[in-house]
Amino acid sequence: MTRTADKFLALIEIISRLRAPDGCPWDKKQTPQTFKQYLVEETHELIEAINDNNPGHICEELGDLLFQVVFLNNLYQEKNLFTLDDVIDSISTKMIRRHPHVFASESIDSEQELRQQWQAIKNQENERKGQPRHPLETIPKSLPALSRAQRVADRVAREGFDWPDLSGAVGKLAEEFQELQDAFAHGSREQIKEELGDLLFAVTVVARKADIDGEDALHDATRKFSTRFLALEKIVADQNKQIADLDSETLLATWQQTKTKPPPSPENN
Repeated sequence: MTRTADKFLALIEIISRLRAPDGCPWDKKQTPQTFKQYLVEETHELIEAINDNNPGHICEELGDLLFQVVFLNNLYQEKNLFTLDDVIDSISTKMIRRHPHVFASESIDSEQELRQQWQAIKNQENERKGQPRHPLETIPKSLPALSRAQRVADRVAREGFDWPDLSGAVGKLAEEFQELQDAFAHGSREQIKEELGDLLFAVTVVARKADIDGEDALHDATRKFSTRFLALEKIVADQNKQIADLDSETLLATWQQTKTKPPPSPENN
């Protein structure tokens, strides 16, 4: 642990050196507002590394994200607003307070009870700070739309607003799809947009009821589509043609071929 602490202190010193008067011009000009975009970018790069299940890449991206967090803290510490000690104390105290079933004598019998306890403790914290907030207001609006929708559906489900089983959510999905078809047939562009949004939200509810992360599912589907499209392009190119040269029936038949072809090996990409 001492070795790890020494390495962490060395990272703090590196950041202080970068921000020093004779440090790096780019690092010196950063502010929380200019730097926050890199925090988001590095987070997504870490998520991509986790999805690829590449330990070496994950290690590298964790380091990048750790640098972002310590650097951002340093920007506030320079203004004497808070220190890294304050940040660590805050999260440590919070985690102990929110896990009385681990650090105190309380017991939990189910995951649902655990979620309810967690939310109750968060509500108490906000009341003590004089910031009572509805659970929906604590979900960041900057989340990707699909993730935010699923979080909203999860929060209201904790309050008892939920389908009794998956079939109810699937039935609602079918209902929203029919309403979208009606809007395409008779509605305005705004009505179509509204019904499309309702359908997408219904999909996130189905994902939650099925215990599937909608964001992950959509990423997987997009990756699969991209792989098949690359295979489609290769098939067409091997025929000395372009996709635009194919009629719809031939294009569909060729697309079906990509579903049976093995994905290209990384060596050939």
